Amino acid sequence: MLKHPTLDKLQALRLPGMLKALTEQQQMPDINNLGFEERLGLLVDREMTERENRRLATRLKKASLRQSASLEDLDFKSSRGLDRALILSLVACTWIARGINVLICGPTGVGKSYLACALAHKACLQGYSALYLHLPRLFEELRLAKADGRYGKLMLAYAKTDLLVLDDWGLAPMADQQRRDLLELLEDRYGKRSTIVTSQLPVSAWHEAIGDPTFADAILDRLIHNAHKIELKGDSMRKHAISLDQN
Repeated sequence: MLKHPTLDKLQALRLPGMLKALTEQQQMPDINNLGFEERLGLLVDREMTERENRRLATRLKKASLRQSASLEDLDFKSSRGLDRALILSLVACTWIARGINVLICGPTGVGKSYLACALAHKACLQGYSALYLHLPRLFEELRLAKADGRYGKLMLAYAKTDLLVLDDWGLAPMADQQRRDLLELLEDRYGKRSTIVTSQLPVSAWHEAIGDPTFADAILDRLIHNAHKIELKGDSMRKHAISLDQN
């Protein structure tokens, strides 16, 4: 067998998984005990694994998650109001396939952003695209995009993303153009894509935070009626961590 030409061809065909697997097989003294189909199957399996790992790495990079978070690392023992049954129901990500939203509310430091990023991380693992957006920065990005002609392309990219995380909803009153941008964003996604919103404000206060009653009705109609609602409570986990460090 002409080993080196085969390796060169696998590299030329951009099959790095098969290339690595074949190279490893050549170093195994008992590899000839396996039949042709078994060895070929191992090569194909390695290539598929390599490709999926690359796709996952690309999804996670594009997601730009604020935190490295995992649902498996959630602490259900602390008194934060985490509903284990609800969280476990979200693990399979069927809610994303159905275009359902998740609203996470609670005081500062209780883990809203962590939970949102953990859900987005799970979505990436399941093959969905995700993107973390800090809402005040999103509004500024959209303002700049209007000025340099990127607005339409940017909104289209947001509309096509399977899961958007809008973090820190309601930190400041919304300007008129911000309300219009937000309504357009949610209208493009309604019933087709999922959105996670985190906020220090309870959902009951969102209408007033948006400002204009007409826009508030339209925005919330596209956001809250097909959503899972998670109310976190308790003291700031950051303060607790500082206290532990000092002890």
